[in-house]
Amino acid sequence: MNLDIIDRLAASVFEGYLVRKDLAGQFKGQYPVPTYVGEFLLGRYCASTDEEEIREGLDVVQRLMNERTVRAGTQELFKARARERGSVKLIDLVTARLDAKTDAYLAELPSLQLRDVRITPELVQEHERMLTGGFYAEVELEYDAVIAAEKSGRPFGVASLRPIQLSKRSALTELAQGRAAFTSEQWKALLLRSVGFEPEALSERARDVLLLRMVPFVERNYNAVELGPRGTGKSHLYQQVSPYAHLVSGGKASVARMFVNNSTGQRGLVTQYDVVCFDEVSGVSFDQKDGVNIMKGYMESGEFSRGRESIRADGGVVMVGNFDVDVTHQQRTGHLFGPMPPEMRDDTALMDRIHAYLPGWDVPKLHAGLFTGHFGLVSDFLAECWHQLRFQGRWHGVAHRVRLGGALSGRDTTAVGRTVSGLLKLVSPDEAAEIEDADLEWAVRLALEVRRRVKEQQKRIGSAEFRNTHFSYQLGEEGVERFVTTPELQSDDAIGTDPLPPGQVWALGTGGLDEHAGLYRIDVTEGPGSGVRVLNNPVPRPFQESIRFAEQNLYAQARFLVGERDPRQHEYSVQLRAFDSARSGSSLGLPALLALCSVLLGRSLRGGLIVAGHLNLGGGLDPVYNAVDLAELAAEKQAAALLVPISARKQLNDLSDDVAARLTLLYYTDARDALLKALVE
Repeated sequence: MNLDIIDRLAASVFEGYLVRKDLAGQFKGQYPVPTYVGEFLLGRYCASTDEEEIREGLDVVQRLMNERTVRAGTQELFKARARERGSVKLIDLVTARLDAKTDAYLAELPSLQLRDVRITPELVQEHERMLTGGFYAEVELEYDAVIAAEKSGRPFGVASLRPIQLSKRSALTELAQGRAAFTSEQWKALLLRSVGFEPEALSERARDVLLLRMVPFVERNYNAVELGPRGTGKSHLYQQVSPYAHLVSGGKASVARMFVNNSTGQRGLVTQYDVVCFDEVSGVSFDQKDGVNIMKGYMESGEFSRGRESIRADGGVVMVGNFDVDVTHQQRTGHLFGPMPPEMRDDTALMDRIHAYLPGWDVPKLHAGLFTGHFGLVSDFLAECWHQLRFQGRWHGVAHRVRLGGALSGRDTTAVGRTVSGLLKLVSPDEAAEIEDADLEWAVRLALEVRRRVKEQQKRIGSAEFRNTHFSYQLGEEGVERFVTTPELQSDDAIGTDPLPPGQVWALGTGGLDEHAGLYRIDVTEGPGSGVRVLNNPVPRPFQESIRFAEQNLYAQARFLVGERDPRQHEYSVQLRAFDSARSGSSLGLPALLALCSVLLGRSLRGGLIVAGHLNLGGGLDPVYNAVDLAELAAEKQAAALLVPISARKQLNDLSDDVAARLTLLYYTDARDALLKALVE
């Protein structure tokens, strides 16, 4: 293996906590234990970059896995060894239950098919999680021949056990200290390698989704949904990487097992694990009619009731499942919660309690090329650090730097805050470290997107209270308001209902003798300097004229259009994009002027708006002779509104009822009036 810069950095600051992930892959599927069990032993014996030490440690791990894991058909051999030697050591999933008849706890070791193993109350109290699903541990199993001779005797007993997880309290401190050696992008890459993926083989989008999967591990009471194609590893993190997570396979979900057993008082999974994941969620149903309501109450407040007692827990609820169709078809025929169980799929109250909907369709199907052969953090070390991060907060430390838009409700703000907090904990585990603007904006944009995806589905179900989904944010006191959409709702050439970034405008060219009317988008950016530079090569001559007229009107009417800002102190880069057969960019003076004003003011134009009209050098408006054609084209492009000069009003009286019902007509009298009506309020 060739060590790259991330390997070398990790080896210099995380000595003893690294493992080559391809070594862990060697054990996957060979032994009846999760990945983190093998990594626990690899971390103990192979946490080195020295090839000789790795080989020696690998031999030890191989021997221990061979000797202590129970493969199918060898269970009687282990029992016989316990009898002959007095005890035997093995690695197994340990669960326990209270036997009321004998007033004693009994442990279960499924690989040995033993359901009545003696265990002391002290061990059970020390490791309560064995009562709610259990955990993997190194177990010393003893055999007592005297008890075996008794009637109904239970000869097997747990002499000692050691959970397969790290409990070192300084783990997070060491993680935070080591993080300082990495850039943010290098650290994200190490995190992805630590859970088995090679970041270089993934798109930026897929990397972000995989990092979002980690948020429930570091944020208390975090609720998420991920639906997508089969074979993308949606349940991998919850089953293989952390002992603090529990995977509930599809089928009946017991209220007693999830929350509390009223007959025994035993607390459920959400009190014992950091994350409870429902796999194949489409097949999940509760054993009680009010099961979904109990879960909704818990997802909202982190509490549930047992009689008069209110019990608090901080386990997050994650639901993963498969789409049987593609996303486009799912949106065309229903909504993206369609694969959920019938009692959940149209429940907007349940949806409102979901902090994030992860786009599982953006992660490729797993294949050998996606898995890393580089170094990553040992899973149990990483899982322990994630567990300790749950008791920290990040949002309160950065909230003053972010202004969320008016479309977000109280629950939206809470959801976004939790996602931002989780992402920032992942990329900056040191609570005292300064969060860079780039990292903060990355976290905010992702958080707004995954929450907005929830709101878009609520809107599709038809509830009026969820109509406004135009999520936006501003960074800093004078930051530009930026809108965040969900990629599956909007393509690059679609006129969506979300405002475009400042400097961008949809425009209709009126055409002429040689071409029809056509749709364009004008994109303008500004920087230090002066003048206007058109990036198209070659520049269509009619568009060159439109830009020249827009520039001169901006300079001449600056006081009325942009106030105290001096447009001559900026250089503007302009790009014209044509979406129809019309390419000349003629008669676009007014839309070009609005794009220049928008970027200078740092304000977006209204979402779903198309602008038509042309200026002359004196500031006057040229008449539009084909206003009905323009309106019909705007409706065809699914625009919400058309901004046209007032001189077109009489023509538009002849507009068909169908187009008039779908399109809002906005009239302007001059350039300033057009700008005021075009800007986002």
